[in-house]
Amino acid sequence: MKKPKHKRSPCPVACTLDLIGDKWTLLIIRDMLCGKCYYNDFLRSPEKIATNILADRLERLVQTKIAEKWIPETDIGREAYRLTPMGTSLKTVLESVAKWGLAHIDGTVAHLKPKM
Repeated sequence: MKKPKHKRSPCPVACTLDLIGDKWTLLIIRDMLCGKCYYNDFLRSPEKIATNILADRLERLVQTKIAEKWIPETDIGREAYRLTPMGTSLKTVLESVAKWGLAHIDGTVAHLKPKM
């Protein structure tokens, strides 16, 4: 998710996939949209992301300014993550992907509802 020094192509789909197209990143963004903000919250997601992958993806989301680290006023000293406005703008992308999955993949169910 680091900004590539050289783009594969100027195609906006390819450039977007370079940032968020791996197997885990959109699931972390989904979780943030649904209100999760702590590292351990992300680990409890049903997809069971490994700790090293989670740490890497969170760092990349922060580096690319899709998310940011912050300290909640209610939990001083505990680091959390939240989407930036750029990250929040991915909500429509996730809604479209979820809608497509519900329509075309048998057995899918939408359990999580975005809080934003």
